[in-house]
Amino acid sequence: MIRIRLTGTAIRTLVAVLLASALAWLPAAAREDASSEEVSQPQPVAQPVPASQPAPEELPDKPVAGENRTHSGLTIKEQQNVEHEKETGTSKDRLFWVLPNFLTIESAEDVPPLTARQKFETTARGLIDPSEFVVQGVVAGLGQASNSIPQYGQGFDGYAKRYVTAYADNAVESMMSSAVLPSVLHQDPRYYQLGHGGFAHRTFHALSRLFVTRNDAGKEEFNYSEVFGAGMAAAISDYGYHPSGDRSFGNVANVWGTQMGVDYMNYMLKEFWPDLRRRLESKHRAAPTR
Repeated sequence: MIRIRLTGTAIRTLVAVLLASALAWLPAAAREDASSEEVSQPQPVAQPVPASQPAPEELPDKPVAGENRTHSGLTIKEQQNVEHEKETGTSKDRLFWVLPNFLTIESAEDVPPLTARQKFETTARGLIDPSEFVVQGVVAGLGQASNSIPQYGQGFDGYAKRYVTAYADNAVESMMSSAVLPSVLHQDPRYYQLGHGGFAHRTFHALSRLFVTRNDAGKEEFNYSEVFGAGMAAAISDYGYHPSGDRSFGNVANVWGTQMGVDYMNYMLKEFWPDLRRRLESKHRAAPTR
């Protein structure tokens, strides 16, 4: 029996699908906001100005009230993250302010390469983050409700087995594609956000990262770490610790393909999250206080 495995990354993917749908209207929304401002602004009427009172001059870069920005146009928090990226090669960002996003780079300028130790440490830091245990708890709960892997049964014992399996699936795939193979093959496991261009262009960029990555010298090459890391993780999972009832090459190939699709949607989330974050934070700052 072929199965599609639900993992912690898959939960993020469900969020990413919703996010991608929401982001499709971001450029249009921005244009609508700009056009509405143009329509709402009446044409100025020339009026005499007293000599003692010069006409007020509007500053085009006047900051929004309550918004602290640096000279580069970034918020103080964003500038701190850019400086952290340049110093350590990793990010301090979190998806939806909760989920670890330490291997996503928003500013690719002057970012140092990662050592093998950094690749392992950064990946491990994400795996032991408190939010990761919560996500895997949700995954195990969904598996319990749908009776996935029926050999595990129900009750607390069944939930515990599903929890350990879900956590192991995510940990093995993350370590293989972000730490083990990148260290052996000298490849860069980080996702570099494009951050500009149209929605279709950036979506293609996210898709291409499944097969194209940088090496430690900064040159682009085939992403062996992602492709073979996902495949090796699927094989280890199926033949290592999952129940033996449905072990087969077909299951490994199915899980491998599913994981690649999940990783693509995860890249979509990484690509567009900064846009959504800035938009939400801007609306929050602009909201009137009561």
